[in-house]
Amino acid sequence: MIKIDSVPTRRLASGASIPAIGMGTFGSDRYGADDVAAAVGGAIRAGYRLIDCASVYGNEAQVGAVLQEEIARGVPREELFVMSKVWNDAHEPAAAIASVRRSLRDLRLDTLDAVFVHWPFPNHHAPFADAADRDQHARPYLHEEFMALWHALESLVDEGVVRHLGTSNVTIPKLTAIISDARIRPALNEMELHPCFQQPELFRFCLDHGIQPVGYSPLGSPSRPDRDRIDSDVSDMDHPVVASIARAHGVHPALVCLKWAVQRGQIPIPFSVKESQFVANLQAVIEDPLTPAELEELRSAERNNRLIKGQVFLWPGAGSWLELWDVDGTIPGWHGYAADGATVPATAGASA
Repeated sequence: MIKIDSVPTRRLASGASIPAIGMGTFGSDRYGADDVAAAVGGAIRAGYRLIDCASVYGNEAQVGAVLQEEIARGVPREELFVMSKVWNDAHEPAAAIASVRRSLRDLRLDTLDAVFVHWPFPNHHAPFADAADRDQHARPYLHEEFMALWHALESLVDEGVVRHLGTSNVTIPKLTAIISDARIRPALNEMELHPCFQQPELFRFCLDHGIQPVGYSPLGSPSRPDRDRIDSDVSDMDHPVVASIARAHGVHPALVCLKWAVQRGQIPIPFSVKESQFVANLQAVIEDPLTPAELEELRSAERNNRLIKGQVFLWPGAGSWLELWDVDGTIPGWHGYAADGATVPATAGASA
């Protein structure tokens, strides 16, 4: 077991401490709930204290049983930072509250350290969905509806069953609007981050507004679902700069990705069912750091290579997955970028 006090931490705007690396629980449609839960137990015993969960992963009940076991074995609850997410089928305020209470029951906890809105669109897809699948009721980002959901989650913070709120898969225009109208601002923002997709503008925006970035797919998501694969995708671990630095340190390229993530300032949440891998992941971020020159060199790995494009969340009238990500700095409406006046200014607040 790695000594807990050797694992780096971050300080949230609230003053709370959060580990600088966590254990993900998304099995990428490839691992069963029991396999994921067993990996979480092994990770906690290895020294992990941040566990990233979500209702849609379909394994919170199994993960909760493991959390209960590890706490019973002597892991202090206050050492754990457990996060969950409200899925797209629960954006209606009452449904969102019910979703969080179900996650609390399944995870066998009295409080969640953070709750995220998983995607800013209330567009549901079934497990194992294909990239061409669509929710017939899909809709664009509607700010007033999102804020109704957000205010419902704020009530759970007031109640004391949720400590922090977080956004996920948002953009600068959306985050600007949310910050403007939130009573309780997001403490964390979960976003895709890896050397070939660094999102420097959004990353900097989060830091400038006291929001801690959490990076999913920190290794370039080699086990991501088939729906999220296209021929033009780039492999981070095969990138020449990543591979060269890995050789210099005598480690696997995956560990270079994690060292870079933690030293840059985001919190990576890699997932593995293999003990040798999740132990190595944790060990990598507490020893043999990258040099300033190597960190600078890794800036050149940026390829704007978004892997999780979100095609399944498109609504009728949207023309491309690019419209999910506000690529021109505005938020598309019902008719996407094709319609005159269909966008919401990046500075919009509640009236958007």
